[in-house]
Amino acid sequence: MDLDAKIYVAGHHGLVGSALMRNLWDKGYNNLITCTHDELDLADQAAVREFFAQEKPEYVFLAAAKVGGIHANNTYPAEFIQQNLAIQTNVIHESWRNNVQRLLFLGSSCIYPRDCPQPMKEEYLLTGPLEPTNRPYALAKIAGIEMCWSYNRQYGTRFLAVMPTNLYGPGDNYHPENSHVIPALIRKFHEAKLNNASSVTVWGTGTPRREFMYSEDMADACIYLMNLPDAQFTPLLGQDRNDGLPPLMNIGVGQDLTIRELAETIKNVVGFTGEIIFDSTKPDGPKRKLMKVDRLHAMGWQAATELADGLELAYQDFESRFPTQSLVGV
Repeated sequence: MDLDAKIYVAGHHGLVGSALMRNLWDKGYNNLITCTHDELDLADQAAVREFFAQEKPEYVFLAAAKVGGIHANNTYPAEFIQQNLAIQTNVIHESWRNNVQRLLFLGSSCIYPRDCPQPMKEEYLLTGPLEPTNRPYALAKIAGIEMCWSYNRQYGTRFLAVMPTNLYGPGDNYHPENSHVIPALIRKFHEAKLNNASSVTVWGTGTPRREFMYSEDMADACIYLMNLPDAQFTPLLGQDRNDGLPPLMNIGVGQDLTIRELAETIKNVVGFTGEIIFDSTKPDGPKRKLMKVDRLHAMGWQAATELADGLELAYQDFESRFPTQSLVGV
């Protein structure tokens, strides 16, 4: 991508999108297009069509999505499938209609089967049942991958899907019910520290293993992939094949830890001195979710941020955004 190329980042206020924006600016890209939800509802087909016709972006990072943790996925399944399908369908279709040079569609590791062999390879997609607690969201993301593949094969587009592992970092969502595990635990331990609580309760048994990646590393990987020379980028797209390997690339760190170990690490970062209680009546989700990232490593990219360092930075961001003791409604 040329530094003055017209680049549209869909979902630029979110955890993923804001990391992409920072990384693009830091690398010298100076022609970035953004729109807030109030300015452009990506679920509105007519509005998206008008936007693309006016702006004519050359590159698109599709980071806009409705996201959330286990509770949110269980509570709002209809919204998770409808909104995500609408957003990605509109953006991918208009990218084709307006001759976007390259598009990067960001998904989630939950696309892989619940009992997927570990670590998870890209070719394991659609080889088994999904995790029920986030199936609507996962199916929407799978549809987005298939849509990229279909347009590549039929129209010769250059649309690549990437599946980041669990992300955390600046700008994360710390809502008490709808956040992912790391921001939820940061908030819980922070509030417990402020209130001098004796304990913090964590959902599940603490035994599932998860992989976590600092959002700034994820953004760097995405931009690295979008800048691959054609000789490396084109074979990823599946334009001339239907052999079971979609235009899909895992993005992760290649190592994991238990939720118990994660909770202990966050407890220490926040400075909470009480007890951690695990509520085994709450769902655990899959036993393990670890990405196989050999293909990405072979292309010359690896994550740079250690988990403990990234959590320190995430907590600093949390404290800067919520400097008072009151977090009501956040």
